[in-house]
Amino acid sequence: MDSIIVTGGGALNGQIPIAGAKNAALTLMPATLLSEEPLTLTNMPRLSDIRTMTALLSSLGAEVSALAEGQVVAMSSKTISNHTADYDIVRKMRASNLVLGPMLAREHRAVVSLPGGCAIGARPMDIHTVGLEALGAEIELKDGYLHAKAPGGLKGAVHELRFPSVGATENLVMAATLAKGTTVLKNAAREPEIVDLVACLKKMGAQIEGEGTSTIEIQGVDRLHGATHPVVTDRIELGTYMLAPVIAGGEVECLGGRIGLIEAFCEKLDAAGVSVTETEKGLKVARKNGRVKAVDVTTEVFPGFPTDLQAQMMALMCTADGVSVLEEKIFENRFMHTPELVRMGARIDVHGGTATVTGVERLKGAPVMATDLRASVSLILAGLAAEGQTTVNRVYHLDRGYEKIEEKLGGVGARIERVRAQ
Repeated sequence: MDSIIVTGGGALNGQIPIAGAKNAALTLMPATLLSEEPLTLTNMPRLSDIRTMTALLSSLGAEVSALAEGQVVAMSSKTISNHTADYDIVRKMRASNLVLGPMLAREHRAVVSLPGGCAIGARPMDIHTVGLEALGAEIELKDGYLHAKAPGGLKGAVHELRFPSVGATENLVMAATLAKGTTVLKNAAREPEIVDLVACLKKMGAQIEGEGTSTIEIQGVDRLHGATHPVVTDRIELGTYMLAPVIAGGEVECLGGRIGLIEAFCEKLDAAGVSVTETEKGLKVARKNGRVKAVDVTTEVFPGFPTDLQAQMMALMCTADGVSVLEEKIFENRFMHTPELVRMGARIDVHGGTATVTGVERLKGAPVMATDLRASVSLILAGLAAEGQTTVNRVYHLDRGYEKIEEKLGGVGARIERVRAQ
């Protein structure tokens, strides 16, 4: 497996282009299953997860072509020839479950393996299935597969999610676009990726109101047509690269960034002593004065502090002045990076869903092991602040969510290289 070697100690200066959002792209791609006409997505990130979703859609009969060096993906689902999302593909990525709603809506049947992805805790499918059952689907779990059918088609309903799950909201919104009648989703997720999905679905002819709020209303239509849609900026990649000059020193402009995408995160940076300025091209980030101050963080659903930036924020707090408390309220098992940070000299005490971090003046380079996608990049960030060399092993997780990270960080002065597996 590949490794990434980071040599700390140098300030970062320059510009980093931020890619289209992985989580938005993986939601938008299954929307092709809702229509016989072509769907083209631009500003696509070039990631292994996109290739996995491409393989899944192709296995169902969709035609998927990557253009413009992968930044444009053209899809056509004129015919859905297979209704089973197989375990061998689905196990690689949790977002694979997002084919369930569209296939039920258009084909009235689907067989989808229970999903895989990062091992960061239970993310139950029942939020999805209960919602689809409220729309008239019949779903049975057999041998690790969800067998779903809606013989008379899906029907609009009023449904309240027990938790504002992003994936379940996306699945239900897509399913409801072709359902008969009106669907009202309460306690819906409000993330920018959902707003982006709805923008695309509206271009395809869907009738939807309330996106970005906790109540979304969908009036079902008979059919959807083709469209072209640009993927929204990746707010998690944005937040990650915003932390790089804060940890290493220097000033970096993140191209394509907007404070509105990650306002709660920016508020914490401001409290820590970080300057974030909107420019014509994006966001410019630098420390205000010397060492950052410790701040407490609690992860929450949008518009709160994103769970996907918790590990990266912990890396920053490892060298902050003072003691910070990070509370993880979205996923259990999301502190698996802490033993690796401790290997680098961090002082972290974990009890259940709470981590107490006592900042040290300097981390030390060490060989470390990546456990999941966001943990991987937190260790690279920590390496920027460490004395000597940090080797991050098992970086295949990283390639699921960050395109060309060595080029992007190297372009602003980081000493970083990838060592290919022999």
